[in-house]
Amino acid sequence: MTCVPRTSVVRSLKVDSLIFGSSIFVGDLHNFSPVSYVYAVQREISVFYGDEGNLSAYPIYSAPLPWARQTPAMQMEVTNTSPVICAGNVRVISISTASMVQFGSVRSIRADTRVKNIRQLLRGLPPK
Repeated sequence: MTCVPRTSVVRSLKVDSLIFGSSIFVGDLHNFSPVSYVYAVQREISVFYGDEGNLSAYPIYSAPLPWARQTPAMQMEVTNTSPVICAGNVRVISISTASMVQFGSVRSIRADTRVKNIRQLLRGLPPK
């Protein structure tokens, strides 16, 4: 499929939060490949031992990603009746963890996020 570039026009865009490998694009894009590795440790008592954050200790960060089966190639022809992509007023509350907001064409997206949450809670102590 070939994409004919178009002009992207956005009247206004308000984004409250953009974090962790995410992006905003106004216009055409060939490839988008964000990656976010998140390692989060939550403790009831705030302490740092110095050996946290070794991602190689967790297979979630190195395991191969599953891919959808490839369907046979198909021919597609797109006729854009307007050379302009128009968006009015856009409000986004949050864009997070290898994601995107885009006004335009994109040929390929591969978004990879791997999250490991560890919660270390105290046991056997009465609540205060």
